[in-house]
Amino acid sequence: MSFYPSDENKNIARVISAPQPTRLLIANAKGGSGKTTIATNLSSLFANRNETAVLIDYDPQCSATQWLQSRQPERPRIHGVAAYRNATGQVTRSFHLRNIPPDTSKVIIDTPSGLTGSLLNELVRECDIIIIPVTPSPIDIRATTLFIKDLLLCPVFRTAPKRVAVVANRARKNTLVYSKLELFLRSLKIPFITTFRDTQFYVRASEYGLGLFDLDNAQNNDLRDWQTLIDWIDS
Repeated sequence: MSFYPSDENKNIARVISAPQPTRLLIANAKGGSGKTTIATNLSSLFANRNETAVLIDYDPQCSATQWLQSRQPERPRIHGVAAYRNATGQVTRSFHLRNIPPDTSKVIIDTPSGLTGSLLNELVRECDIIIIPVTPSPIDIRATTLFIKDLLLCPVFRTAPKRVAVVANRARKNTLVYSKLELFLRSLKIPFITTFRDTQFYVRASEYGLGLFDLDNAQNNDLRDWQTLIDWIDS
């Protein structure tokens, strides 16, 4: 009888001993808040840092999956999971059965609009950090207020709170509506991390499966805004 471990057991041991990835949930029940923009750009950023990034798409509109399909093969690889295809109530079970590379360091979860109830509860269970994008409009502010209330009252969150932050998205500073949004975000008992400006860079980049950090002509101000969020995540 041989007491040397088989190749299969070696692989299992490597998976067990591998550091657990940081799982980021990009969420807001309000549609059009820019969740996919945040999720895809974070995925691109981590991939450009030579991290193994996994982008999980729970949105039936499958925008994140289409973004991945448009990405050129010579770009830093991002592993995609089309979770929307069988996103039933058994989120936790399906999440752990997915083929995520054992060396994954970041998991980014893109969520659908109308996120509430059992799906919200299960996705909160499966994450470490929650990032809530908010766009500057009275409707978005009211909808985000209700979503944050649902999140804080979520049974899993009440039992095991997660790190939560809000970011202003597609915003134009020095406008009245942005001033109201900034006032609202700073009134929350949740960190307001950064503001991403309204720019066509994101639209043009998304057509080719690219993020801001894939572009040679990205504006330094935009990169600094993203770095502020990354520093908070890494902390």
